[in-house]
Amino acid sequence: MNPQISKDTKVLIVDDHVLAKGYMKYSLEELGFSDITYVDKAQHALSRIRHDQFDLIICSYNLQKDHDGYHLYDQLKHEGELDPSTAFIFISADTTSDLVHSIVELQPDDFLAKPFTVNELDKRLTKVLLRKKALKKVYRHMGDGQLSKALAEVELFLSNPKNSEFFPLALKTKGELLLACGHHEQAQEFYQAIINVQPFTWAQLGLVNAYLHLNNDDEAEKLVLELAFKSDSQLAAYDLLSALQIKQKDFNAALECVVMATEISPRNIRRHKTALDLSRITHDYETQFEAAKKIVKFAKDSIHDKPENYLNVARAGIDFAMTADESETFKLLKQANEYVKQFKAAFPKAELHDQIKVIDARLLYLQDEKENAKALLDQLAEENWETEGMDALLDKAKAFHELGLYDKSSSILDVIERRCKKDDQQGSLFLHYVRQEKQERSTIKQTPRELNNSAVSYYKRGDLDDAFRVFRQAFVVMPKNVSIALNLMQSIAMNKDADTQDESTQQLIKNCIRVIENSELNDEQFERYHKVRELIQEPV
Repeated sequence: MNPQISKDTKVLIVDDHVLAKGYMKYSLEELGFSDITYVDKAQHALSRIRHDQFDLIICSYNLQKDHDGYHLYDQLKHEGELDPSTAFIFISADTTSDLVHSIVELQPDDFLAKPFTVNELDKRLTKVLLRKKALKKVYRHMGDGQLSKALAEVELFLSNPKNSEFFPLALKTKGELLLACGHHEQAQEFYQAIINVQPFTWAQLGLVNAYLHLNNDDEAEKLVLELAFKSDSQLAAYDLLSALQIKQKDFNAALECVVMATEISPRNIRRHKTALDLSRITHDYETQFEAAKKIVKFAKDSIHDKPENYLNVARAGIDFAMTADESETFKLLKQANEYVKQFKAAFPKAELHDQIKVIDARLLYLQDEKENAKALLDQLAEENWETEGMDALLDKAKAFHELGLYDKSSSILDVIERRCKKDDQQGSLFLHYVRQEKQERSTIKQTPRELNNSAVSYYKRGDLDDAFRVFRQAFVVMPKNVSIALNLMQSIAMNKDADTQDESTQQLIKNCIRVIENSELNDEQFERYHKVRELIQEPV
């Protein structure tokens, strides 16, 4: 280790194991480091980073006392609290696939597996700190938010052959700055030139990003699909692919893509939130419920751990129960209640009484206690819709609609939409969902279960036109429900006046077939399906 480097480097160690702390301190002192700060909690690390400038942070990936190292680094990056000139290194004795994927995803400056020798630590730290020192001027401008100056500085750096050792990092930084500055055509040309020399993964991902900004979706899709099959680019490729699918409003494909990414790297809370938003739009109530549960699981002891997470699981469970078979309803309601209990235990001082009343009212509605449900809603505080959280408002709108108070429900959705337009913190997906809810609830007054029951009633009375109309509405709000799909197909098959050659009807039949054939059917459903298929000529 160059004595001048170690002498000038201010170090923060984040580790909650006393022995690990002792060995790291000994190793660093052997290498000449003297300005060393030690903390044993991520929260303490956050506090120190916000008040002091460190050149090097060495963090245990597996902290036990509050957030772990993953959530600490994820927060620092996402909130922009880590200066670009600061080197961040993870250490861990764990080398499981979960950790490896997390490291690939978070991209710290280095990862060091325990146990390691002083000599190995010397080599890794020297390499990282020399890189940071070489590009210090670039990082200083980036840290100050002066991206154009940072881009000019990196261009100057690349023009000096003496810096050739650090050209790979400088080139990667240049591409990121071109995109960040909005120079998308230049970025495309730059990344293409790099790839023509050597197909670096970072350059290919950067090129996809440039394509997306330039609306060259075909080229973006072609390249990103290739990258999705490579382990070192898989997660980033899934993110870019889902962004492309969202842009094209192919929300079902985007949801499938995001769910695959969450299975590879389950700790990323933002992906679970995207899955939640997409599952709402696609009416995939089961995936919505699972995504809400995963947010609670992986947000625990992190900055993302909030009371609303638990309540959102209860809300998602109720949404799911509205569409599930009656045999599943009791189990879902029990789980919803359990998460309300967990919320009360985890956040005993949280004053969210109105939100609990709304959840309880929806639970009562599902148990056919409509009058008691209405009585609970009558107890709500005066309308403070402008100050309530979005998820709480959305749940309230659903409760009012389910109990037939359509004007109040519509007014709340108007408030949500207006607030989304003013503050884009919720994101475009949430706004799309709210607008979709407004449109659907203005035309479909009944709840999913009521729709199915009334359609079955029409069908049994021989009123096939009304049965088809209501089953079609039910399929809008329950597009993945195999029973609804079967009933809808059967109503088409039995209606002699139905034009099965009509383009919209053909598409409807195709959608029903896709749902049915992607589901596990019981014997009765299997027999019904094949009888219906015989009656309906399969659309081509």
